[in-house]
Amino acid sequence: MIMTEPPLIEINNATVWRGSTRVFHDFSLTLAQHERVAILGPNGAGKTTLLKLIYRELYPVARDDARVRILGRERWDVWELREHIGMVSPDLQSNFMPNATVLEVIVSGFFSSIGVHYQLREHVQPSQLEKSEDVIRMLGLSDLRDREFATLSTGQQRRCLLGRALVHDPDTLILDEPTSGLDLSAGFDYLARIRELARRGKNLVIVTHHLNEIPPEIERVIILKNGQIRADGYKDSVLTAEVLSDVYDIPLRVAQIDGHFMVYPAGDS
Repeated sequence: MIMTEPPLIEINNATVWRGSTRVFHDFSLTLAQHERVAILGPNGAGKTTLLKLIYRELYPVARDDARVRILGRERWDVWELREHIGMVSPDLQSNFMPNATVLEVIVSGFFSSIGVHYQLREHVQPSQLEKSEDVIRMLGLSDLRDREFATLSTGQQRRCLLGRALVHDPDTLILDEPTSGLDLSAGFDYLARIRELARRGKNLVIVTHHLNEIPPEIERVIILKNGQIRADGYKDSVLTAEVLSDVYDIPLRVAQIDGHFMVYPAGDS
């Protein structure tokens, strides 16, 4: 008998509210394991709600036919889930303890905390410190090891949080607006590190509204608008002027250079 692995994410007929706003109605989406996916869409499309649904911060309205499964399971201990899926987001960056050192930021990934306060320090294991040091070296953070988070540039902070997600060596990384707030140099550096992780076998789910954040390693693109999937497929068939013009309600052109996609107004020559 051939055994098939469960999907990474399986959402069926989910209706999700945020306060008085219904974001999703009978929403369904499946992401296989070992996929590299970009989820694209304008502000208000439902991208943040989708992330919160995946990371068990929101739940669908209870119905017999509605379910959200991660790796085949509907119930997860959130800490256990982080061993399979690592997430990096601008929200986490803005809420992190400013006086945590780079090492403490990385170590905090083992505790799903936003720092390592004195009560946690006694629980840090030698193996966790060793793994954290390995991640620091891999991400080129050795010279910053003892610097406080608040003194780092935005790009350096983002690398720290990437390291925090990597301490569990998760199979999948979910990156929410990966270059948000970064200048060109820091943005290109960060995307280069993500591409290297993809080449090492990491699965990627990138959530963005910028085409330039989609690295060539991404194979599938899903476009959301108003809580619905407007397009889903191979990126060459989805990232077209016709599809993007419809989604963003403006005439657009699309160019591709060395596997990178760019978009610009159709009226420009």
